[in-house]
Amino acid sequence: MTAELVRGQNHPLSQSRLEIRISAGTPVAAAAALSDADGRIQGAEWVAHPGAPVQPGLEVSRQAAADHRLAVDLDAMTEAVHRVSVLLALPAPNGGAGPARFGSVAAPFVAVTGLDGTEVASYTITGLDQESAVIALELYRRQGTWKVRAVGQGYAGGLAELFADQGLSEAAQLASGIDEAVARGLARSVQAPPPRTSEGDRSRQAAAPAVGPDQGAAPQGAPGPVPPAYGGQPAGGQGHGGPQSPYGGATDPHAASGGPVNYSHPGRQTSAPPPPPPAAPPAQPGRPAQPVAGDATGWSMEERLYNQVWGMFEDLARTAAAYRSAVDFAESRMDKELEQALSDPRSRIGGQGDAAREAARARYSQLVDQARASLDRDVAQLVAESEVVEPALPPAFARWDNPCWHAYRVPMEIPMALRLGDLRLPEAESIRIPMLLRLPLERGLWIDSGRTDSPDGSFTDSHDMRRLAMDTAVAHTARLLAVYPAGEFTVHVVDPAGSGAQALAPLTQTGVLAEPPAQGAAGVTEVLARLTQRVDLVQMALRGGAPDALPPGFDTAQQLLIVNDFPHGFDDRAVNQLRYLVDEGPSVGVHLMMVADREESTGYGPLLDPLWRALLRLTPVPDDHLADPWVGHAWTYEPPAVPHGSEVLRQVLTKVAEARRTWNG
Repeated sequence: MTAELVRGQNHPLSQSRLEIRISAGTPVAAAAALSDADGRIQGAEWVAHPGAPVQPGLEVSRQAAADHRLAVDLDAMTEAVHRVSVLLALPAPNGGAGPARFGSVAAPFVAVTGLDGTEVASYTITGLDQESAVIALELYRRQGTWKVRAVGQGYAGGLAELFADQGLSEAAQLASGIDEAVARGLARSVQAPPPRTSEGDRSRQAAAPAVGPDQGAAPQGAPGPVPPAYGGQPAGGQGHGGPQSPYGGATDPHAASGGPVNYSHPGRQTSAPPPPPPAAPPAQPGRPAQPVAGDATGWSMEERLYNQVWGMFEDLARTAAAYRSAVDFAESRMDKELEQALSDPRSRIGGQGDAAREAARARYSQLVDQARASLDRDVAQLVAESEVVEPALPPAFARWDNPCWHAYRVPMEIPMALRLGDLRLPEAESIRIPMLLRLPLERGLWIDSGRTDSPDGSFTDSHDMRRLAMDTAVAHTARLLAVYPAGEFTVHVVDPAGSGAQALAPLTQTGVLAEPPAQGAAGVTEVLARLTQRVDLVQMALRGGAPDALPPGFDTAQQLLIVNDFPHGFDDRAVNQLRYLVDEGPSVGVHLMMVADREESTGYGPLLDPLWRALLRLTPVPDDHLADPWVGHAWTYEPPAVPHGSEVLRQVLTKVAEARRTWNG
């Protein structure tokens, strides 16, 4: 029976190998600190955190997330360790735009479980207010036995204050290092969709977990509430670009009031509930229901498909987590059984020892096979769903090879989201999940033209990478132009050396650019000065509550600046202007798309770290660098590919240019 602890209460532990599962409802960093008999942390090496996630007997998550699973082996602790404290911290303000105090979010929930998934003790951390870091609970050694105690001690000064209170001399340095590691992890994370209300929940059943009762593993983060989906986007990370801020709330220069506008559902009327989703045909006995496109609830088919895609993404993330957890448990149990078999010298040799080892391996294979069968079942269900969803997707959500592009017409309204590629996991190669990003963009994009460690081990030289990066940037730009109404999206290009001329041909030849690509240092200076002035003007108008006071002829369309070959042609002033556009531009409709190799700008040192962190890193070749917001899997990102020899991209851009000329005429 689970012990539901209150602050200060303790409970004995009968197992040495444990999991600590955390549900916070918002991305938090999780760490674990070891301390001696006096409750003091001896040094930074006594703390397991996202920057150093593995310590003897401890393993914590490598990034901030709404759900965590920490592994603890008390038998692996040295005699000097008398206490293991589980720490939670909100990402630092410079690492994200999320909440700054625990009092503004749901109370975190912490559970201690055995490897078989049995919950030993749980604790809901209530009563927090201004605190940004908290000691959730502690496992402590008393007279040779271990116990768990609910602590709930919060610190308004964050991790630095927490570590200092624990007697750690380098508290500030360690806290800063953890913040940096968390920022890097958040930068790799795919942004989550806005939280679904009861009206927005998917009507179909979620994929079943991939483990049985005797397999002892649940999906990572399964307990507790579902975390906020694609909403919070904290910036940060080693140039991998990460989430920044919730969808909606961007400021629209068109708005008469000058206040924030909710872009989540343009023109939605809330006086009546949404229509029900299409019903699936009755399932045959013993077989799953047949999937139907748009079976999630929503106010339009577009919203239903959007919710359905994100439900598929979450289902695959969690069923893969369940499979990995089951395999980990099977390996742990086999290791323990082999250790027990070999601990008796009499059974190390001879038939008895061989039989024990063979039995342990057989049980391992049985558990893994059961987990794989459950995963295959869930993946097959998701593949069947994908096969009916993909053909039904509108152009903004569809691949370039979808027939809907051949019937393309310039839209009258901005769609909810945009497809930037696909995501997949190695355990489920048969399914690709569309990577949908909400509009308008809340952060810039970085198309990495540097060398990447592609999962298939293929190598692409620097020249090919630059060419592929520009081709990818043009494909993303064409899609952005295609999903906006005529006259509501303007594209500028900075190509100082003219090296991107061939890749940019579809944009220049169809006439969809605002002006020819700017070249040379003078062109860089002119374009950046014009866009930074635009940001200043719109911000002043909005802050003054007079958006209509903008100069006559002011282009109120969303603006996209494509920068190629950075930092060629950029001086220090231009670099500062670029950083300003990255930080301030998205809120007033100015967005950046960088096509660059970060290594080429190392001469600027750490000055440009915030620039790379604020951008969402995409690659022109498949690369496993993005993480989901639920369990933090490393997903392989696949860029959108225009079919070889297809003219669909030029045809779409030609229609966009024609609509723009009609609009301007």
